[in-house]
Amino acid sequence: MAVHASTQEREEHATDDQRATTVAILRVLFGDEFARAFAVRLWDGTTIESREPARFTLLVNAPEALRAALLPPGELNAGRAFVYGLLDCEGDLEAAVGALQGAFGGLQPRVLPSLLALILRLPKPISFDHAGEARLRGRKHSLERDRAAIGFHYDQPIAFYRSFLDREMVYSCAYFDERATTLDEAQIAKIDHVLRKLRVQTGERLLDIGCGWGALVVRAAERFGARVLGVTLSQSQYEEANRRIQTAGITATARVELRDYRQLRSEQPFDKIVSVGMFEHVGRSHLPEYFSTASALLRPGGLFLNHGIAARSGPRHSTLREGFVERFVFPDGELIPIGEALQIAERSGFEVRDIENLREHYARTLRCWVANIERNRTAAVEAADERTFRVWRLYMAGSAQGFASGRMGIHQSLLAKPTSSGSVDMPATRRDLYL
Repeated sequence: MAVHASTQEREEHATDDQRATTVAILRVLFGDEFARAFAVRLWDGTTIESREPARFTLLVNAPEALRAALLPPGELNAGRAFVYGLLDCEGDLEAAVGALQGAFGGLQPRVLPSLLALILRLPKPISFDHAGEARLRGRKHSLERDRAAIGFHYDQPIAFYRSFLDREMVYSCAYFDERATTLDEAQIAKIDHVLRKLRVQTGERLLDIGCGWGALVVRAAERFGARVLGVTLSQSQYEEANRRIQTAGITATARVELRDYRQLRSEQPFDKIVSVGMFEHVGRSHLPEYFSTASALLRPGGLFLNHGIAARSGPRHSTLREGFVERFVFPDGELIPIGEALQIAERSGFEVRDIENLREHYARTLRCWVANIERNRTAAVEAADERTFRVWRLYMAGSAQGFASGRMGIHQSLLAKPTSSGSVDMPATRRDLYL
């Protein structure tokens, strides 16, 4: 008489096989680094301890998690698996992103067939809900589509940004000079560093392209005596920036408008122009227009400081950021190697006077933001939702890893528009910046 396995026994056998298959996939993926400096915990509590002090614990929260993350291959599905909770991390998420970068980058072609066979043994995942992902329409970098892209990213509730930014709500790389020990101090130091590089003088007209929530506009008017116009495409930023200007009582010397930089051609020339953290939205094909517009808006002899993220030149590197950030965070964003950007700036009539790469400062800034949003998780989720919290935690931790590893840079490029005789409004040395 045949003895048939019970339903419970079959389920236990399936679970045993799924556990073994998941661990086998991770062993192939990480090779010798598997469980070296990180632990693994599976959906049923099974734990593989690390051989060295663990920087993080990788959580595989469902039997189908790795299949969902790895098929089809690419950073977008891996990011989705994290956003929707199939994968998670306890501890240092930046270190986890770095470990995954190393694992994907180190995979040998000879192991791919066996890895695929293991992945296909796992259960098929349910389809992801794509409702929160960017699906922009229209011509890329048209005025209408750029407005939609900016709105997708920046028009989160302001309370969400407050959960991780500094007191002045500066959403760009801070500057940790010897006097800055906190994020609040480092962001003020960054603004002052920018305005000193521009040698902003009392009464000069300053344009801030992509002015955010107005911190630089207010400080340039209050502390440097400039007459400032800021422009943004974000309704939320426009409203908050003007509230700050009203509160500071500087409406006579500062204003913010809801306008695209390309709509400013009729403005009188400015003495100085600054753009901090907006450059990534322009797009490679529109860089000639960007720099030529800035040149047209700047008087001869004036200065333009462009502060933007750059991709590292050379072969593309495997990254969890590219498709994930495009779909969940920065639709239509594009990173350009600094050399390519400067060539376009020079063809638009600018002279390159100074370049500073602050990538270590941005890694530190992002680590502050990650620590803040993790500490203020309840407030972040209440302001937005759990999915948004998980998106931004992963995005900022991954970005910190990108700057720390050198995959990305953040450059302040000081550009001059020489007069017909070749003169520009700059001293002979940089000494004044550090007095």
